[in-house]
Amino acid sequence: MLCQRVEGYLMDIETALKEAMTIDGAIGASLVDYESGMMLGSAGGGRTLDLEAASAGNTDVVRAKARTLDALGIKEGIEDILITLDRQYHLIRLLHRGGSPLFFYLALDRPRANLALARHSLRAIARGLDL
Repeated sequence: MLCQRVEGYLMDIETALKEAMTIDGAIGASLVDYESGMMLGSAGGGRTLDLEAASAGNTDVVRAKARTLDALGIKEGIEDILITLDRQYHLIRLLHRGGSPLFFYLALDRPRANLALARHSLRAIARGLDL
């Protein structure tokens, strides 16, 4: 099981992204600075998924949701954001570490993915990321 491999040790960005790509149905993954919209690293993607464009676009999603929560007076942090498409899941997992404005982005092939397990695995990978 993925979580048993990552629990208990720290990973660099490249290793964390490789682990994310082992999640069933993974199409592509990236680690993104949502202040700048720039990727710190990526894995997968290719012709079927432009991770640079997806990462920049999802930066806007994270910022918009944060503004909405602020406007509503909700003082809770965002854990993750899920976007469901006909054939894909797009999962955005925010990292809450010392003010670093980062998120993991994971695109999944919906027919091959287990969403609950993907969320659980991405949470474990995020916990194990050493920045």
